[in-house]
Amino acid sequence: MRKIAISTNEAPRPVGNYSQAISTQNLIFISGQIGLEPKTGRICSSEFEKQLNQVFQNLSAICEGSGHTLDDIAKMTVYLSDLNNTQTLNLLIPKFFNSPYPARAVVGASKLPLDALVEIDAIIEKA
Repeated sequence: MRKIAISTNEAPRPVGNYSQAISTQNLIFISGQIGLEPKTGRICSSEFEKQLNQVFQNLSAICEGSGHTLDDIAKMTVYLSDLNNTQTLNLLIPKFFNSPYPARAVVGASKLPLDALVEIDAIIEKA
């Protein structure tokens, strides 16, 4: 399997030893994104909705860096520090995605990197 790293300055730099995304022959795997602002490397807000908006902006930037859009995402895994935020997630999905929406799993996490409230990773199948 040949792996190609995808990187863009429009999304936050990795905070560890991983790639923003990896492209293989048929798939693109986007690493978990939290609400980091690309320019400052800091969490954008302590508010869930603002963090979620930033996460989707970061995912969008990585998608664009690979020649795709958010609507090309086939599967997302959403990690929430509070599952009560699932309703807000459901309300914001149509702001960023067109139907049909990606398949997804929502997982409760006791702690996320940098005390983020949400983290999302994604998979794109290349056409």
